[in-house]
Amino acid sequence: MSAACEVAARPAEGMQLGVFERYLSLWVALCIVAGIVLGHFLPGLFQAIGGWEIAQVNLPVAVLIWLMIIPMLIKIDFAALREVGQYWRGIGVTLLINWGIKPFSMALLGWLFIGGLFAPLLPADQIESYIAGLILLAAAPCTAMVFVWSNLTKGEPHFTLTQVALNDLIMVFAFGPLVGFLLGLTSIMVPWETLFLSVVLYIVIPLVIAQGVRGAILKQQGTAGLQRLLDMLGPLSLIALLTTLVLLFGFQGEQIVAQPLVILLLAIPILFQVFFNAGLAYWLNRQVKSPHCVAGPSALIGASNFFELAVAAALALFGFNSGAALATVVGVLIEVPVMLIVAHIVNRSRGWYERVLPITAVP
Repeated sequence: MSAACEVAARPAEGMQLGVFERYLSLWVALCIVAGIVLGHFLPGLFQAIGGWEIAQVNLPVAVLIWLMIIPMLIKIDFAALREVGQYWRGIGVTLLINWGIKPFSMALLGWLFIGGLFAPLLPADQIESYIAGLILLAAAPCTAMVFVWSNLTKGEPHFTLTQVALNDLIMVFAFGPLVGFLLGLTSIMVPWETLFLSVVLYIVIPLVIAQGVRGAILKQQGTAGLQRLLDMLGPLSLIALLTTLVLLFGFQGEQIVAQPLVILLLAIPILFQVFFNAGLAYWLNRQVKSPHCVAGPSALIGASNFFELAVAAALALFGFNSGAALATVVGVLIEVPVMLIVAHIVNRSRGWYERVLPITAVP
C-alpha cells in the first residue's frame, strides 16, 4: 500500500451507508407503487399539483428539488480546489470520463438500445424522450453520494473533495451547453429558454445559497456545527427526492401499468454505461500510476450520476408525463445497488491493481 493510501485509509474506516442510503432502491420502489396507486385514485389532486406553475416551472417540484440539491451542495468546499495540482493524474482521468466520454457514450447507448434494439417494445411517441432522459442522467457527475462511495473504497478524501468541487464548478458552465448539444445531435427539440432557466434554478441559485449557508455556519459554529447541519439535512434531502418520485409516478402510473417492461429496458443502457465508464476510469488511473486510493473514487465518480439534477431538468424540460422523467428515475432506482457492486469490484481488485504496475506513493 502506498503512503498516500495509508493516510486515506484511516478516516475511511468504519464509514458505511446510512439507513436511508442503504435501502434507497427499496424506498424508490415503494414510491413507484405509492405514486401509481395515488395517481389512480386521486387523479384530480395530481392534475392540480401539475398546474401550479410560473414561467413553466412547477412550484411544488421546484421547492422539492431545492430541498434535494442544496444539502448536497453545502458539503462542497471550493477551497479544496487549491489541491488540484496534487492529484492531477486522477483528476485528469476523471474529468476526461465525466465530461469527454460519459455523456457521449450514454447518448450512443441510448440511440443503440432505445432508438434501435428495443424500439419495437417501447411506445413510439416516447422513444426520443427516453433518450433525452438518459442524456440528462449522464450529463452531470454525482455530488453527494460520491463521498459515501469513496469511503467504502478507502479513497483519498482530499482527492474526492477536490474532484467534486471541480466538477460542480464545471457543471455551472458546461451542463446546459452539453445537454443542448447532445439533444440536438439526437434530433430532439431543445427548449433553450427552459434549459437555461433550469441551469439557473437548479444549479446556480442552489449553489450560491448552499455556499452562503456553509460559510455562515462555519463562521458561527465551526466544523462541528456544519456537521450537525448536514446530519439534519441528509434525511430531508432524500425525503424530498422520494416525495418528488411519488408525484412523478402519480402522473406516470398509467404508462407504467400499460408498459411494465419499460423500466427494465431503460435500465440496460444505464448499466452498460456505469460499468464501462467505471472500468475505463479505473484502468486509465492504473496506466498513469495513480495510487489505488485515488483510482477507486475516480472510477466511482466517473460512473455515478447527479440524479437529483437529472430528475429536476427532465421535469422542467419535458414534464411529469414524459419518458425523459421516467428514464431519470430508473437511474435513481438502480444507483445504490450498482455502485455498491462497483465499489466491491474496486476493493477486491486492489491486489491486481497494485501488483502488476509499480504504483507511486505520490498522487
